[in-house]
Amino acid sequence: MTLPTFKYHPDPVATGNVVKSDTECACCGKARGYIYTGPVYALEEYDQCICPWCIADGSAHEKLEASFTDDAGIGGGGLWDAVSEDVIEEVAFRTPGFSGWQQEQWWTHCNDAAQFLGRAGKKELGAFGPQAMAAIQDSAGLSDGPEWNAFLAALDKEGSPTAYVFRCRKCGQLGGYQDCD
Repeated sequence: MTLPTFKYHPDPVATGNVVKSDTECACCGKARGYIYTGPVYALEEYDQCICPWCIADGSAHEKLEASFTDDAGIGGGGLWDAVSEDVIEEVAFRTPGFSGWQQEQWWTHCNDAAQFLGRAGKKELGAFGPQAMAAIQDSAGLSDGPEWNAFLAALDKEGSPTAYVFRCRKCGQLGGYQDCD
């Protein structure tokens, strides 16, 4: 079965936020072969029991009153470009989120939410290239030198600190932020 397309999270399998599973979805009751593993904000617990199709069509939000990204974190609480309420709703209610150490943020650019590309340690950040490296360095508030070099060496995709990398849908610029436990 082909997964639904998410314009703000283009490959949720690669990011680890959707995995193969025979679990029945708490929303539609079907076992479709994949399940969402990221955060769910709702009155009830829905850990690893919502399928990507119910996220994409909005039924998980409507039926379970679930959201997948804190809407206050879209745009970094005012740090980045403002976006419309429609964009906020699509990211929060119809896009797979991701887990972070602190409250997750969704990078915005060109007055739109960006595409989440994934978590990154030093190796992964290097593979994204100098633009991503500069964005994370700026997010950390560190200039070139020993502090930045030590921070960069400590970045760990599965540990702490971690970088979260995004790509602007309009201009292609890479951006994001970092956090730690």
